[in-house]
Amino acid sequence: MKVVEDVVVMESDRPLRSIDRDEELLLAPPHPGEVPMKLASEHPPLTVVHHPQQYRAQPFAPPRGLYENDQIRVEWQTMDNRQPFYHRNCDVDEISYQIAGERTLMTELGVVEHQPGDFSRIPRGVAHDNYGRQESHLLFYVPAPVAEKATAASSSQPVSPPFPGWEPGEVNEAVTQCMGAHGHDIAVFPVDERRLLDRVHDEEDRLRVLRVGDGTGTTVLYEAPRFRLAVVTATGGERRYRRTLDGDEVQYQVRGRRTLLTQRGIVDLEPGDLVRIPLGVAHADVDDEAGQYISLLSHRELPQIAETARTADPCTPERLAAALARGAR
Repeated sequence: MKVVEDVVVMESDRPLRSIDRDEELLLAPPHPGEVPMKLASEHPPLTVVHHPQQYRAQPFAPPRGLYENDQIRVEWQTMDNRQPFYHRNCDVDEISYQIAGERTLMTELGVVEHQPGDFSRIPRGVAHDNYGRQESHLLFYVPAPVAEKATAASSSQPVSPPFPGWEPGEVNEAVTQCMGAHGHDIAVFPVDERRLLDRVHDEEDRLRVLRVGDGTGTTVLYEAPRFRLAVVTATGGERRYRRTLDGDEVQYQVRGRRTLLTQRGIVDLEPGDLVRIPLGVAHADVDDEAGQYISLLSHRELPQIAETARTADPCTPERLAAALARGAR
């Protein structure tokens, strides 16, 4: 089967070049040779992390780490309660994506009522707290400053009380570094919650809520040096390979099912799955149905730190044929 591979870099939406390929050869192991080199079989296959999108009751716990390097951290969190403290980041902007349920985000820049599909960014140094109702969300910690690249659907607002039944209580504020990772608190101290939230009236800035519409293609939401966060919405069509020369890619499946074809194996993805594609590895999608996923690009390697749910299958002719047959249905 003849296919096209686009060779790309993070900073551009246009390929550096597009190459005609034979798909079976592109995914096949290399010919044996006399020159020493690291063969594809010596590289580990892709691994998948999974967290169900449906809420399941469980005690409150710190966010679960998914992927992390010394600059970027990705976490998954679920809540059916009030977070027990306010949090202020020293070194990063904090982006969230609402997976399921509802979450009230309370900050010095106003209150946001998160619904599934909402993104927001908390700038470095802004105190914030959460009240979740049978919800789950992703968190992306990225060196500040990060810029929004899409038009806001709404913004934070002065709201008092921030949610029904709220009463100011004895709460703490935690100031942290190292992307808010556990054990990196700098200072923890009592705070006057009403006074903190009332600061919104002295602030001109507001949090912006981003949401992707019903169109197809790639929508870039956030950018920073050597970082990009986008949403990809697909409805099938031409199968085209992509090879990013300067960025690891972490994908989170929002909805729909698809098969990921790569030079590190073939794997079926469903909602709630996360997968990391190392830089320089060619990959393409076979869409079983209309779907959407989040794409994070990091210039530096972004290793998985969460438990593996399953592993990609080897790229055999039989496995490839089965994947293409599913997409043709």
